Amino acid sequence: MAGILVVDDDPHISEVVEFALTAAGHSVRLAADAETGLAILRESKVDLAIVDINLPGKDGLWLCRAVREFSQTPIIFLSARDEELDRVMGLTIGGDDYVTKPFSPRELTARVAAVLRRNQGRTGGDHGPRRIGLGPLELDLESVEAFWDGEKVELTQTEFKLVCALCQRPRKIFSREEILSLVFPGVSVSDRTIDSHILHIRKKFAKAGSREIIQTLHGFGYGLAAGLGQGPEG
Repeated sequence: MAGILVVDDDPHISEVVEFALTAAGHSVRLAADAETGLAILRESKVDLAIVDINLPGKDGLWLCRAVREFSQTPIIFLSARDEELDRVMGLTIGGDDYVTKPFSPRELTARVAAVLRRNQGRTGGDHGPRRIGLGPLELDLESVEAFWDGEKVELTQTEFKLVCALCQRPRKIFSREEILSLVFPGVSVSDRTIDSHILHIRKKFAKAGSREIIQTLHGFGYGLAAGLGQGPEG
């Protein structure tokens, strides 16, 4: 059973989502605006948040940005809008999935289960490795924290997953399509999203003293910098 927060100002939608998730065995809390949702996420243990983008006052994107300042809690966006820009924006700032209204409660429940599995898998489970170390780069899979030469680097959950994916095969050059399938499985987004995430990752590690963490092989894709991966792998 997971603790799930639903942030939506439509009581009918909230009721439907609460019923479906409760039937699936989850514990559900409700909030009707972003600021109330933020307070709950700060004060309570929440395993996943479902957030409507079109909230009164501060919107769901504001809430996601605020949450990512202190937590990597998975976030699934709900929205009546289906524009690619909205999806890209939501995922770029740290969202994990995007469900368009109207939606099937069964589909949403399945998406929740998938995100929770990915989140659990990212931490390595009870028997998997809990830390990845490649030179000055270190990833703590349990606390979802990244370090460069001992200094903590604040990454969003999506950025952490992207770096983690590259670290699984540190000598491989990944195409954008491969990165999309690893970081956003089952979600249709533009490959420009990957470029944006990598730009942010480079800037954050540069502040910690990294000269380069991700290399670009033009025409092929991205991989860890050669010094970390000890040369490219096809």
